[in-house]
Amino acid sequence: MTDIRRVRRGILVMLTALTLALSACGGSVTSMVTGAPQPGLRIIAPSVAGGGYDLTARSVSRAWAARGVAVDDVLVLPGSGGVVGLGRLAAERGNERLLLMMGLGLVGALATIPSEYTLDDVTPIARLVTEPEVVLVPAASPLRTLDDLVARWRAGDDLRFGGGSATGGPDGLFRTRLARAVGVDPDATGYRVFDGGGELLPALLTGEVDVATTGVSEYLDQLASGTVRALAVSSDDAVAGVDAPTLREEGVDLVFDNWRGLMAPPGLPPDRVATLIRQVGELVASDDWARLTERNGWHDALLTGDDFRAFLRDQADMVAATLDPAA
Repeated sequence: MTDIRRVRRGILVMLTALTLALSACGGSVTSMVTGAPQPGLRIIAPSVAGGGYDLTARSVSRAWAARGVAVDDVLVLPGSGGVVGLGRLAAERGNERLLLMMGLGLVGALATIPSEYTLDDVTPIARLVTEPEVVLVPAASPLRTLDDLVARWRAGDDLRFGGGSATGGPDGLFRTRLARAVGVDPDATGYRVFDGGGELLPALLTGEVDVATTGVSEYLDQLASGTVRALAVSSDDAVAGVDAPTLREEGVDLVFDNWRGLMAPPGLPPDRVATLIRQVGELVASDDWARLTERNGWHDALLTGDDFRAFLRDQADMVAATLDPAA
């Protein structure tokens, strides 16, 4: 045996012994490329690629990777406003390496779309961020201000609205509440549903819809390039990078926020749930996350445990009241 072969064999024996030792201790083998434990987490993004769930999931993945928490994959699984993704999560009972990015859109979808599962069938981990909505028009639209939009809306003009969520999702809920706030019947104009911002943008640019109500983060690049214009944002304060007033600055008494959070499958041991909550807490306290939230127009809004559960119930009540005020 040559000296080179002896060295190779010695290295192989050492690596095998290390692997067996880690397995015996209940640890995981460390990747020699990333230095992070393998296998890593998988995050389901229940919208089309480029949508808000996808963007948030990939942002979490990047920020976690900087802290040594490996995310092996963001699984894009669109369908029924997130209901398809929820079904996949609920079916993965006990899977400690799977998470679902979700938010108000899923709460709204569950109020309007039949589903075998509810949020009570999975494990809430944390709310991460809130995000304001924005009223968007193409750059060449004759609607130059929010007043222009409201005037035509009140006049009964045939405006075509579109959003990246179902009627019960954030974009649809925001349009409904905005209509009522300016004295317009929400049902007097149509609302076309697209599966996330990735589908909504082409429809807005090609004239399939006249106005889009949607989350700010998905359109910051288009706003910066001048492809689309913002007539107003739904936040209390102005949004960095968005040249538009708030609704309240325009005399409309409405503040509205979308939000996003993480859920895990059912049947996880309490210590695993605690670990995930701790890792989320460390994530949102990191400088990397602060940069990502600022870049995307998000606001930190961490809620965990019983507070997050109570918030989910409140959001379900808000959706029900918005969709059916008489009830």
